[in-house]
Amino acid sequence: MTPLQQARQAAVDARARYRAGLVAPSAGQAPGLTQANMITLPREWAYDFLLFAQRNPQACPVLDVTEPGSYSTFLAEGADLRTDLPAYRVWRDGQLAEEVSDVREQWAQHDDLVSFLIGCSFTFEADLINAGIDVRHISQGCNVPMYRTNKLCRPAGRLHGEMVVSMRPIAAERVADAARITARYPGVHGAPVHVGEPALLGIEDLTRPDFGDAVTLKPGEIPVFWACGVTPQAVVMASKVPFAISHAPGHMFITDIADSYYHV
Repeated sequence: MTPLQQARQAAVDARARYRAGLVAPSAGQAPGLTQANMITLPREWAYDFLLFAQRNPQACPVLDVTEPGSYSTFLAEGADLRTDLPAYRVWRDGQLAEEVSDVREQWAQHDDLVSFLIGCSFTFEADLINAGIDVRHISQGCNVPMYRTNKLCRPAGRLHGEMVVSMRPIAAERVADAARITARYPGVHGAPVHVGEPALLGIEDLTRPDFGDAVTLKPGEIPVFWACGVTPQAVVMASKVPFAISHAPGHMFITDIADSYYHV
């Protein structure tokens, strides 16, 4: 098997484990293949979100949009968006109603759901590691830390809310390298949106992320922040969307698409 074939087999195997009930963050799984955030909304909200994503492409880079009622995607042949993510969140009236590993029951209550698969910064992490830059949540075996910010997204229709960011500690002398490497992936959040000074983003305590897990910030390292695909969940909360399904933060959909496809 070629390296790409091996990676795609790893993705098939990972999705099968999640479908069987495994719940675990997806960072580091099927390296070389793109991972995606997911937000699923009733059809009457889909245009508003498509417009929101178009107006906020760094936070919400759209990789695929499904037909109403469909739970398949061209990003992974044979995959089921209702079962093949490790964990889901179900939202009602902007409130988190439940977190589960299978949403077939909730999906069946609606016949017009539209899913948006959104680029994920996990995609460029292999390049960071290959460049000798430590990706702390992978080396510590935990979920990436994510924070709500005071940076408002451009509203669209009924949707509004703040940007969510993910954070990776980077050695000061490698920050420029990390920015250069990730800027080559505009379809999966691209370059950092902020470097250092968390308070300027409204983040008071890096040890208390809003989503995910805190990671160690070592002496000589600077917190670097990227736009995050959990932003739609903050928008669902702020906009009080009547019903939505999303991935649980850090528990992504693993596609069959090579990371290099989004490299420019």
